[in-house]
Order: sequence, then structure tokens, then C-alpha cells
Amino acid sequence: MTLTDERDKQVLDNLRKRIFITGYKGGMAHLASCFSCVDMIYALYHKGLVRYKAGEPKWPDRDRFILSKGHGGLALYAVLLEEGLITEEMFSSYLTEDSLIGGEPCMRDCEYIEATTGSLGHGLSMGLGIAMALKLDKSPAKVYVMLGDGELQEGTAWEAVMTAPSFGLDNFIAILDRNRIQKMDFVEKVMGDPKWRDKFESFGWNVLETDGHDVEAFANTVRKAGEMSGPVLVIADTVKGKGVSIMENNPNWHFKLPGKKELKVFKEELNISDSELE
Repeated sequence: MTLTDERDKQVLDNLRKRIFITGYKGGMAHLASCFSCVDMIYALYHKGLVRYKAGEPKWPDRDRFILSKGHGGLALYAVLLEEGLITEEMFSSYLTEDSLIGGEPCMRDCEYIEATTGSLGHGLSMGLGIAMALKLDKSPAKVYVMLGDGELQEGTAWEAVMTAPSFGLDNFIAILDRNRIQKMDFVEKVMGDPKWRDKFESFGWNVLETDGHDVEAFANTVRKAGEMSGPVLVIADTVKGKGVSIMENNPNWHFKLPGKKELKVFKEELNISDSELE
């Protein structure tokens, strides 16, 4: 990974720390899913890829971002906090008695959330409908949908894949968080080599590939995608659990909090003090 800006690295280290502390205090979280996609969500919002107006969440010409892999919801909320779009009170309330947010994105909880995606596999089809409506309205807005590679085994995703090219949707960009792990095991062990590029190209999509943990490389790839005709899939190679050695590339951490011995590793590698977990 080559983060070109030391400020980006510091922010991302802090985001991972905040996600862990909040999930740990809440008592449950999809930490590994959050850690594989947080760099990309940060890039989308902080590098000017997703256009929005602070204080005007329903600005008509805003770009729409849908986190279809909803298990990474805490990563999205953490980035929204970093960008000043939600409050510290909202983020820190996660799964407390007075909780204002849950583990997956929910439109009811936050006006900057464009789709409720706790039920996986539907985000691409929702994004397709939004992209088509924006085209009819002659809006300059784009729709970005982030998918998981395990999630792409859901049938509704492929209805959108088949449909999008026939409408020439150059405002529709899918981002695949290719961490190669789904809920219980590696994707290839469950379904064989998925050949994502071949499949999407066979339906008429443009396909680009990049490093999902390199903020600048990812941002440049998404900018290129925005200039192409027709829908685009950006395949972003990532590591599930990125940032904590015992969690990286380990299917056992899909939905798990550390025990006493494991917690020492998280605290050391994420630079967390005892007082921060109280």
C-alpha cells in the first residue's frame, strides 16, 4: 500500500481505532468487513469523488453512495463523522441504550444514508433504479454502489448487472470490495474462481482494477471510471480485517470481538489505551 499523504494515513489509523472502540463497547460489530472498506469510503468522501453539501443532505444534484455490503456500516458512519456529516453523539451511541445508529446503514437514522442495506445483495438493484431516475431527470449526479464479493452470490445483484448496460448508464459505478472472504470461508472455496471481470464484461460493463487500500490509486481509478461511457465496475483488491494482524485474511473474524488475549493485539496495533475502552 502506498498512501501518498501522511495525513491520510493518520486519519485512517484513527478511523480504524474509532470503529473498533465503538464496536467493542457496543458488544458486537463486523470489524473485519469495516476494516477492508474504510480506506475506500474515506477516499470517496474526502477526495471529492462523491459530491455532497454539508448541511444539505438532500441536495438534488448530490452523488448517491450506497454501501450494499451493509456489514461495513460502522466504517461508513465513521467516515461521515470524520467529514462532519454526523455528530459524535450519534456515532458514540452505537448499540447503547439510547442508540441512534445500528450496525448497518439505515435511512431512518441519518439523512446522509441513501439506502438501508442490512439485507445484503440488493444495493446494486436499488442503485440501478436511482441511476435511471437521475438520467430521466437529466441530473449530473452519479451513483456509487459498494459491493462485497460474497454478497455477489445474491441473485438480485445479477438482475442489475444484466440491466444496466442496456440503458447506457454512464452515471452508475459499482465498487467491488474484493477481500476474497465471505461469512464463513474464502469465496473460492465456496463457489470456485468467480471470474468477476469476465462475468461483468460479458454483460457489457467496463471493468477497472485497483488497490483498495491505496487511497490515491483508488481515487484515480474511480475518477477514470467516471469518465467512461456505460456502467463501470471497479474491482478493488483489499484485505479483510486490514490493520490488525490476527484479523487480516482470516474468515473466523467475520463477526467476532476479541477475547482477553486477542484484545492485547488490537490495543497494541491500533494504539488503544485502557482508558479508551472504559
